[in-house]
Amino acid sequence: MKKIIIRDNTLIPPFHEPARDLRIMNKPLWLFQRDVLSPYCQEEVECSSFESILTFPAEIIAGEVVIYRDNLYFDDALFKAFITEAKKLGRPARLALSPKDEAIIRHALPLQEGIRRVGDHYVADLYYYPDGTAIGREQPQPVVIDTMPREIGYYWVPRYMANEKRELGYMVPLRAVLSIENWVHIFIANVPFGLFSYGARIEAQLDNFPFMLKVLWRSLLERKQFLSSSALVSVGKNTQIDPAAIIQGPTIIGDNVTIGPGVVINASLVGNNVNIMQGAQLMLSVVGDGSYVPFRTALFMTTLMENSMVAQNTCLQACVIGRDTFIGAGNTFTDFNLLAKPLKVWHKDELLDIGLPVIGSCVGHNCRIGSGHIVYPARMIDSDVVLFAKPEQTIITKNVSYEESDHHGYPNQGHVAQYHDTDRQHHPTLTQQLAK
Repeated sequence: MKKIIIRDNTLIPPFHEPARDLRIMNKPLWLFQRDVLSPYCQEEVECSSFESILTFPAEIIAGEVVIYRDNLYFDDALFKAFITEAKKLGRPARLALSPKDEAIIRHALPLQEGIRRVGDHYVADLYYYPDGTAIGREQPQPVVIDTMPREIGYYWVPRYMANEKRELGYMVPLRAVLSIENWVHIFIANVPFGLFSYGARIEAQLDNFPFMLKVLWRSLLERKQFLSSSALVSVGKNTQIDPAAIIQGPTIIGDNVTIGPGVVINASLVGNNVNIMQGAQLMLSVVGDGSYVPFRTALFMTTLMENSMVAQNTCLQACVIGRDTFIGAGNTFTDFNLLAKPLKVWHKDELLDIGLPVIGSCVGHNCRIGSGHIVYPARMIDSDVVLFAKPEQTIITKNVSYEESDHHGYPNQGHVAQYHDTDRQHHPTLTQQLAK
């Protein structure tokens, strides 16, 4: 089977990169997609649009073909269900989703256009053709896939935290799909549709008696608590874990990782070559390759992309942090609006409701954030920004653009911008959006 990848070059603020280059579950999205499709597809072709496929020679697209847009996140379970049903159909097929699917309605539709209503269903840019030469000649039929959503989260929180409903949770799909067009989608893909979905599938397996027995046997054999057994905690090669650390699954830890005493890790993903020092706490978070988490750092439902550092006594809640970024000591990124107003983010020059009761903030690539800041929910800090701790700038109440970076006042001091100038010439709206 061949795959045809439709390139989407839309830059995602504040990263100044297309979605395919941003990290989902500690992998660039393009690599995540490739790993999902590797059991099915051996060849790949790239194009700029669906229409451009019609210009390909017949020999390139002949035979079974899968087509998808490269900003579309989908996991193994979703693709397996789709390709199974599409092959049964025996005709050109397109991924469709029920208009009653709660995971899609609540979390996948805001701030995007890739999953859209057509007729009686929502459809996404994922196609299957038994014979690629039929592209443009035969209309693909919608194949409705149930994402199997289930409600997961924190219940019976104080009434004021959940808009009087007294519940704070997510509709988590066992089969995840999401069009990534905003930084909020990076959060959703990594946490509710990533870690939560992975955990929900593990939980579903525990209903199977042989798997439950395997986990129980491992915990007894290793003399560990049930959730800490090797059946639920995967540890890579050359990883050192202090005996005083507490790690509960489902958790994945990569190679060459050092975890110090008193560290608490719960339902998280830790990449390769990561150093987590004593007393740090990670819950439902993704820590990218080469990152450094010093002592007493707290990450909750947060994504760190590769080679980033969060210094001691800093608390990140429901945040997304870009690569090569430093967050100094004693910073607090809040995730809850004290006035109980809906949280909104700037998307395509509009202030739009994200449909979530809590969300942190997003920091771009190659940033340096000094100590002692408090950042309001749903804010963006542009890539290449440096923020010093100053009396008039300890509370970040608005988006911070590259032009507002403190390093402009200190030329030739060693901070090199990596994601500007060229990008801003071709996409000026990115900086305009961040300045609002």
